[in-house]
Amino acid sequence: MELWTTIAERGRVALDDAGVALLGRYLDLLAEANTRMNLTRIVDRASAELAHVGDSLTALEHLPAGAIAVADVGSGGGAPGIPLAIARPEMAVTLIESTKKKAVELRGFVEALGLTNVTVLDQRAEEVAAGRLRESFDVAVARAVGEMVWLAEWCLPLVKRGGKMLAMKGPRVAGELPAALRAIKLLGGGIPEVHPVVLPGTDGHVIVSIKKLGKTDSRYPRPPTSAKGRALGVGMGS
Repeated sequence: MELWTTIAERGRVALDDAGVALLGRYLDLLAEANTRMNLTRIVDRASAELAHVGDSLTALEHLPAGAIAVADVGSGGGAPGIPLAIARPEMAVTLIESTKKKAVELRGFVEALGLTNVTVLDQRAEEVAAGRLRESFDVAVARAVGEMVWLAEWCLPLVKRGGKMLAMKGPRVAGELPAALRAIKLLGGGIPEVHPVVLPGTDGHVIVSIKKLGKTDSRYPRPPTSAKGRALGVGMGS
């Protein structure tokens, strides 16, 4: 599909016919799985081509070159992690999805697509960051998962020093960022950079890039039982 190849080219990726075919097959699998459980509200094929694959590929511009490790936090139906893994097969992509049934579907996608560079973890991001994969990823990306203050706590502890987190957001992020700045600093992050996304038929889409400048204190991320819905750096959540 021409739109996909154009977006990939912006990210210095030459998407070949085999890659385009795999992306199309991914959408087939997603639509089929969506008849069994709610993975996406977007069921129209043209809309899915834009919102799931096209939007996912816009992150390519912000990924470092080479054989990097990428975490897709709250992967859901597999976007952006699966499209990115197809476009950049040299990357190792970990899909983090705590809902067990969704993780089962994701493993089915990975097997059906023959993606040897993708791993699925049926855990919360907080659990992953408390284990052996803490601060091991070059990039952690999240799409349509939560507010910035929470995304920072879920993503930055996964990222190694010198790496970055990418939050794929809509126009409401402008109101979320001020409340997230203290948490970002506590977690070792730098000043957020907001990059507008050029995608037909969409308005206000951005990618927020935050560099990991220092190690994350071992207290973070907090377990859900400790956080209790209180955002880090806000009131008693700090």
